[in-house]
Amino acid sequence: MIPDPVPSLRQLLAFYLDAGVDCALADAPVNRMLDEAPAPAGHEATEPSRAVKPALQAQPAPPPPRSTQPATPDAAIVSAREAAATAPTLEALRDLMQQFDGCALRGTAKQLVFADGNPQAKLMLVGEAPGRDEDIEGLPFVGRSGKLLDLMLAAIGLDRSKVYIANVIPWRPPGNRTPTPQETQICLPFIKRQIELVNPDLLVTLGNPSTQALLGTRDGIMRTRGRWFDYDTGTRTIRALPTLHPAYLLRQPTYKRLAWQDLRAIATALSAASA
Repeated sequence: MIPDPVPSLRQLLAFYLDAGVDCALADAPVNRMLDEAPAPAGHEATEPSRAVKPALQAQPAPPPPRSTQPATPDAAIVSAREAAATAPTLEALRDLMQQFDGCALRGTAKQLVFADGNPQAKLMLVGEAPGRDEDIEGLPFVGRSGKLLDLMLAAIGLDRSKVYIANVIPWRPPGNRTPTPQETQICLPFIKRQIELVNPDLLVTLGNPSTQALLGTRDGIMRTRGRWFDYDTGTRTIRALPTLHPAYLLRQPTYKRLAWQDLRAIATALSAASA
């Protein structure tokens, strides 16, 4: 048999880094299983007159502090679901989310992006996740796509004082990357509870990710936009309409005509709800 090649020093260092070893505590290994420090050689017995007082005897070094291991995704989902269910108000929900540490995005974002607008509004809009501008200001849809959203709302006689805006993911993913399915599932109980507490008459999902997460469909946004869905909060059913995300419209302005059709449908539904 041909023996395995001996790894180089660089390969060994790379192995230890992958294993999580990123610092050296001492030049020699320490046996943490020993109850007492080993006696020096040649001093197995100590004369009573020269015995060290118990209070001054060397004590074994305490074990290093145990690092807090992140919760598994399944445990984080359960924790988020249990925490969200206990929030009686939007303010309480926001406080719970500020303290929630089950989502790794919280550690990389500048701050929580909870919501904007009127909590008493009949129309609630939900996007996917905050971007750079939202992360800085702590409000959803304040960048370029937010300015376009304001124009879209103004086209049907609405502004932020008449709607409530939030995201499925309340923390910005690093580099504006797409949230992972695990991150979405961990954050999902919070946005669902937010919808329950706002209790709007109409729910609009902006873009494919929020549509799939909240409405349980696997179809793409081009097949779901403009179609009414039923969103069940557990206590009532809310009419929900997917539409194109403003960021997508900035990249594909030719599809604004489709968004305009959806906006007209939203305006008609709001008028009917108010009648």
